[in-house]
Amino acid sequence: MTTAHVFIATSLDGFIARQDGDIDWLLQRDDPAEDHGYTAFIADKEMIVMGRGSFEKALSFDTWPYDRPVMVLSRQLADAPVPEALKGKVRFSSLAPRDAMEHLAEQNVRRVYVDGGQVVQSFLREGLIADMVVTTVPVLIGSGRPLFGALAQDVAWRLVASRSFPSGLVQSTYRLAP
Repeated sequence: MTTAHVFIATSLDGFIARQDGDIDWLLQRDDPAEDHGYTAFIADKEMIVMGRGSFEKALSFDTWPYDRPVMVLSRQLADAPVPEALKGKVRFSSLAPRDAMEHLAEQNVRRVYVDGGQVVQSFLREGLIADMVVTTVPVLIGSGRPLFGALAQDVAWRLVASRSFPSGLVQSTYRLAP
């Protein structure tokens, strides 16, 4: 069975990006001397699944930030060619979350990092997220793109761990409650 896992940061008021997708408030807090656990988190993930917004944000970085294969879920990009520099690293798909997970299971992919607000929300609505690492950055940005969206029913989580960092970031790990 393929499982989906989230590693994401939010502002103190629950936003993952400004309305225009800007994450300057997050990048200003990026301290290379402070390990926030991403390396340990990604170590056992075989694939990254993200949405178009996250893909486009990653394209704006100086270098491609991922060392795992990436599947971009986007109806808009599904038939578009993958940029030449990312061939063999990225693929586009119009599959729905459950179908994407089944497709990955058929390819023997077992653990997937799910990234991006809308994709995380859609995987949550489908009950596909096994656990989440949510890092809260102590900054209020007032408005933006929320991490969580509307749900048809409550989704209960169990706190597994919580830690703080000298920079003021607080990281909580949650598992889906049985």
